Amino acid sequence: MKIIPQLFLLSFLLIFLPFDTFAQQEEVKRYTPSQIETLFLEQNLQLIAEKMNISLADAEIAQAKLWDNPELSIGSVNFWGSDRQRKELEMGSFPKNVQFSVELNQIIRTARKRSKLVKQTEVTKEIAIEEFEEILRGLKAELRKLIGEAAYLQSYREVLSTQQKSLEQLIAAYKKQVAQGNIAKTELLRLQSGLLELEKEMNETEVDFNAQQKELKSLLNISPFIRIEIKPGEENMPDPDPMQLASLFEIAFESRPDLKRSELQTHFYEKSLIYEKSQRIPDITLNVSYDRYGGIWKDFAGVGFSFDLPFLNRNQGNIKAAKIGLYQSRYLVQQQQNTVLHEITEAFTNYVQAYNFHQKIADNELLTELDKMFELYTKNLLNKNISMLEYIDFMESYRSNKQTLLTARKNRYVSFSELQYATGSDIQ
Repeated sequence: MKIIPQLFLLSFLLIFLPFDTFAQQEEVKRYTPSQIETLFLEQNLQLIAEKMNISLADAEIAQAKLWDNPELSIGSVNFWGSDRQRKELEMGSFPKNVQFSVELNQIIRTARKRSKLVKQTEVTKEIAIEEFEEILRGLKAELRKLIGEAAYLQSYREVLSTQQKSLEQLIAAYKKQVAQGNIAKTELLRLQSGLLELEKEMNETEVDFNAQQKELKSLLNISPFIRIEIKPGEENMPDPDPMQLASLFEIAFESRPDLKRSELQTHFYEKSLIYEKSQRIPDITLNVSYDRYGGIWKDFAGVGFSFDLPFLNRNQGNIKAAKIGLYQSRYLVQQQQNTVLHEITEAFTNYVQAYNFHQKIADNELLTELDKMFELYTKNLLNKNISMLEYIDFMESYRSNKQTLLTARKNRYVSFSELQYATGSDIQ
C-alpha cells in the first residue's frame, strides 16, 4: 500500500515537533470574504467529487443511446458423420465437422423505446446538476456563517487584547506606586484580578476561534499550518426596504436548486410513464440461420423473427408505479414551494431586524467614541482623576458595548447570508 508523502510528513511533524514550535511555524494569511469564496470554489474536495456525478450522468446517456448487441450462436456440431458425409469428406469438402448450425439474432426495440429512455436519462442528468447546485448552496451558506463567526471572534479578540495591554500598563505603574507606598496594595490586586479574568475570556475566545479555523480550513482544503484571518472587504449589504417579498419569491422560484430538482422529478416520472407505456408493445427479434446437414437439406439458410404475445403481461405494474410516482411528485413540488415561501419570509424578517439594529448602533456616536473614551479613562486612572471602581465599571461597559456592536455586525452578515441561501441566489 502506498503512503501519501504529504500525509506522512504531516504526521511526522505533528508527532515529533513541540507544540510551541508548531504554533510558531503557522503562516498567517489574510483574505477578504470574497477571496475565501473564490478559494472555496477552486479547492473544496466535496464539490470536486460531487461534480463527477454529472459526468456519470453523461455516461448513462451515452449508454442509453447504444443498440443491443447481436447474438451469435453456433450449435449442433457433430464430430461423427454418415457414410455419404465421409465420402464427401474424402473428396475434399469443408469443414471436417460436417454437421453444424449457425444463428445470428438481433433485437429491434419498437415504439421508439431507445429514444424515450434517452430522454428519461437526460432528465436524470438535469437532476444531478441541480443536486450539485444544492450541495454548493449548502456549503456556501456554511462557509459564509463560518466567515461571519471568525470575523467576529477575530475582532473581539482585538478588543480583549487592547484591554489587556492597558491593564498590563496600569499594573506595571501601580507596582511602582505600591513599592513606594503611595497607594494601597488592594488596588493593585483588583487590577491583577481583572487581568486574570480578562485572560480567561481571551483563552476561551481563542479556543472558539481555533474551532472556526478547523472548519474553515477543512472547507477550503488548505494546510493546517496556515492561520486564516479575515480581512475587511467590500460589504454588499443592501438596504432591505426596497426589497419586496414578491420579487424575492420570484428569484427563489427561478434559482432554488432543490425546487428545480423537485420539478425535474415530476418531469422524470412523466418521461418514465411514457417509457413504461411503450413497453406494452413487444420488441421484435430478427434472426438469420444456417444449418449444414441438420435436415433433409445439405445446406439450409433461413430468416425469421420472433416477438412476445402481450396477453398476460402488458407492463401494468410498472405503468401504475410510474403514475403513482408522478402524482406523488406533484404534491411534493407544492409542499416544497410552500416551504420556500416560509423560509424566505423568515429570512427576510430576520435580515430586516439585524440590518436595522446594526444601523442604529453604527449611527450611535457614543459607541463610535468608545476607543477614545477607553484611552481617556486609562490616563485619568493613572493621574488619579477617577477611582478604581469607576475604571473597572467602564472596562466592563466598554467590553459589553464592543461585543454588542460586533455581534450586531456579525448577525447582519449571517442573516444576509441566510437570506441568500433561502432565495438560492447572490442578491445584489
